[in-house]
Amino acid sequence: MKSYQKLRTPQPAACQVEEEGAAPVPAGHGKVAPWWVGSGLLVAAVLLSTITVWVLRQVSGGWLGPTPPPKCLLVPESRRFDCYPERRVVVTQALCESRGCCFIQSSPPAEGKQGVPWCFYPPDFPSYTLESLNQTVLGMVGLLVRKEKAYYPRDIEMLRLDVEFETDTRLHIKITDAANPRYEVPLDVPQVTKKAENPIYSLNFSWNPFGVLLQRRETGTVLLNTTVAPLIFADQFLQISTSLPSKFLYGLGEHRGSLLHSLDWNTLTLWARDVSPTESFNLYGAHPFYLLMEEGGDAHGVFLLNSNAMEVALQPAPGLTWRTIGGVLDFYIFLGPDPNMVIQQYQQVIGFPAMPPLWALGFHLCRWGYGSSNGTWQTVRAMRNYQIPQDAQWNDIDYMDGYRDFTFDSQKFASLPSLVEDLHKHGQRYVMILDPGISSTNPNGSYWPFDEGLRRGLFLNNTQGQPLIGQVWPGFTAFADFSNPDTHQWWLENLQHFHAHVPFDGLWIDMNEPSNFMDGSEYGCPPGELDSPPYTPAVLGDSLSSKTVCASAKQKASVHYNLHNLYGLMEAKATASALIQIRGKRPFIISRSTFPSQGRYSGHWLGDNHSQWKDMYYSIPGLLSFSLFGIPLVGADICGFSGSTSEELCTRWMQLGAFYPFARNHNTQNEKAQDPTVFSPAARTAMKDVLLTRYSLLPFLYTLFHRAHLQGDTVARPLFFEFPRDVTTLGLDRQFLWGRSLLVTPVLEPGVDSVIGYVPQGIWYDFYKGYSVNSSGEMLKMSAPLGHLNLHVREGSILPTQKPGTTSEATRENPLRLIVALSSSSTAWGDLFWDDGESLDTFEQGSYSYLVFNVTQNIFTSTVLHASTEATKVTIGTLSIFGVQKPPNKVLLNGQEKPFSYLDNQVLTVSDLGISLNQGFSLQWL
Repeated sequence: MKSYQKLRTPQPAACQVEEEGAAPVPAGHGKVAPWWVGSGLLVAAVLLSTITVWVLRQVSGGWLGPTPPPKCLLVPESRRFDCYPERRVVVTQALCESRGCCFIQSSPPAEGKQGVPWCFYPPDFPSYTLESLNQTVLGMVGLLVRKEKAYYPRDIEMLRLDVEFETDTRLHIKITDAANPRYEVPLDVPQVTKKAENPIYSLNFSWNPFGVLLQRRETGTVLLNTTVAPLIFADQFLQISTSLPSKFLYGLGEHRGSLLHSLDWNTLTLWARDVSPTESFNLYGAHPFYLLMEEGGDAHGVFLLNSNAMEVALQPAPGLTWRTIGGVLDFYIFLGPDPNMVIQQYQQVIGFPAMPPLWALGFHLCRWGYGSSNGTWQTVRAMRNYQIPQDAQWNDIDYMDGYRDFTFDSQKFASLPSLVEDLHKHGQRYVMILDPGISSTNPNGSYWPFDEGLRRGLFLNNTQGQPLIGQVWPGFTAFADFSNPDTHQWWLENLQHFHAHVPFDGLWIDMNEPSNFMDGSEYGCPPGELDSPPYTPAVLGDSLSSKTVCASAKQKASVHYNLHNLYGLMEAKATASALIQIRGKRPFIISRSTFPSQGRYSGHWLGDNHSQWKDMYYSIPGLLSFSLFGIPLVGADICGFSGSTSEELCTRWMQLGAFYPFARNHNTQNEKAQDPTVFSPAARTAMKDVLLTRYSLLPFLYTLFHRAHLQGDTVARPLFFEFPRDVTTLGLDRQFLWGRSLLVTPVLEPGVDSVIGYVPQGIWYDFYKGYSVNSSGEMLKMSAPLGHLNLHVREGSILPTQKPGTTSEATRENPLRLIVALSSSSTAWGDLFWDDGESLDTFEQGSYSYLVFNVTQNIFTSTVLHASTEATKVTIGTLSIFGVQKPPNKVLLNGQEKPFSYLDNQVLTVSDLGISLNQGFSLQWL
């Protein structure tokens, strides 16, 4: 905790920052004045600051020390960029001034809060100078020179600046050592061969001090201005700051909190860590990407391709500082201009997510503590007995023999192979957990995974070249090095051996931060600047090795210091490859630790949450953040993992969880069961009903995942993505959308029978009955008895649904029902992607059907744009049209009259259509 931060700070301003004195000039042909130069407003700020400090000094009797130099008073509080970010240090004036920085004391902040830094950069703090700038085929290359050393060891005096205008909406800026190679993230990124011809951005530079000024051409909005604080680039401390055009910033995971970040002196740390989700802690994954909404509804995103320990400091200027302790500064900027396009452009760099198998979108059930395969089987049978939908049964670590990977307990789980066989006979799947820690204490020759991994040299090593030994569930363990391609083969062979006995369908990879019950190893960590760097970001535990392995551990690709945040990604990549080779079908993997591009290989669950109402709420910003990160297959443990749930909480959570893209109920050992079968008939029925609703929507959800896989659309979506100019939506994270069409408004509080939700402007229809709500953009109170989840369909949408079964496999065979939600102009649009649900690369190989639905002038048309044999097995049975203003006289199907029903709530229904999905048709009402 810093000792010098201020208790009370200004609230972040909603207005855009004006960049004083920063008029654009042609790139490479002039200077952009820093923000502190040439502004009458700042002169006033100086006077105000001077008066304030003088008054405080009189009141305090001089405890604030001598009057700071005028150049320090020039800097308003909100624009003071921290010069001494070290934690657990009492920052004195002497320490601060030894760095050449300004020191102005303020009242200390409240416990657990940050505040205005006492030690901050003066306007004339030495930075880099842009010595040269030359045009290249793709952009520019420049040389940056620092003539005065900064205060961290091994300052790099000459830097190379590479700028590539990759597309009209994507800019790539990279700063690295001009003389020596440095570690860079081994991520496949697109290599462009042609410079963008009509970029929607303009880029300028300040030469001395060096700075980047990026503007949006159409509006002139300044998106980046890095002259606000000096660039520092030392071997183990890299820092760059920028102003921001608004306070509406999202992303920067993995953290627990609201979707919209606070800019009130808020520092977010990125270092993968095993810890129960807690506000302000660095959690399981690292995602150095933010999305920012500008005034007027435009959006842009920034991605720092860097995997080292990092923190991002936010302040109310509004401004942002990136600090990382290795690698290079490799930025991608995405210009949108709308938030959906920003996320698509981001995924064009990191890769689009994999298409999941259809069964992955069904309901999953798990717990730690079934105790036996027969106990697990008993739960499966109970679910079937009550005809509650379930696609997959899981087991946690208690299925293993001594918690060792690739084993199962031959006593308690003797019937596990029979259980899996039974699941398969009923169209269900089996998923089990795996950890990356491999037991290292078995007698030689008795445990092939360790013996063979040791023989091939596939584990993380300590600095002495011996396997680093930590401790996880089985006791002492070695850690697989997934940066080594040979480890992928060993991992495959282990999975093949186990699959021959237990033919699992998917894998749950846990503890892959990697987690370690020790700090570092059984012998701690050696002295040195990898385990004890000159600067340690604000990580939980104050050490890089806290509850993980030593940063100095050696891996095939680099040291763990560089690769730690990539561990889960590398394991997911190896696991996806193995599953494809073993099963020959789309892999299903859920991983705890994640990094950008991981959506190509796995989904994610939000970790070991608690059975509390606030945890249920926090799951919504969690899943929406991972939508931003390109990992759409995401959800939280429904009803909570640790602690005991209540019937009311679990019912409400099942309703919300039925609309997680990945829906799994999971809890811990030694707590009462929380699967739907153990509750009262009323609660059990409510849970069953909402799962049946989910299963009815599987065609719609599956199509959303196809669009995510094809072009990077989000599945679960914040409201502001669809209504970016409605400022009310910018802070909403208690509701969300599926795609653009379905609004989910869950109950997140106990003891209520109604819920207040925001309904954006337009016509919205009750999903169940078709009643319409014409909203001007307002908060509405909705009835929400315990058995009801509010769902609303957006005007102009067509949702493909299906009569639900108790598995996705059974549901696939049932007739489709198309729900048409007419707009105020009586139009609507929708689409449907259909394939066999599990084969690899069906879209790429053309083995799919794709249909587009349209309504205009009272005519519904279904157009088959691509057809496959799979679609001949299913029919469209019913068309329900919401918002038909008056009763039709007749309905014509392909010109032939057809019976229909029409209700007072303006819903027209035509049943018994019996049309093959591969057959286009039209339906007209007159």
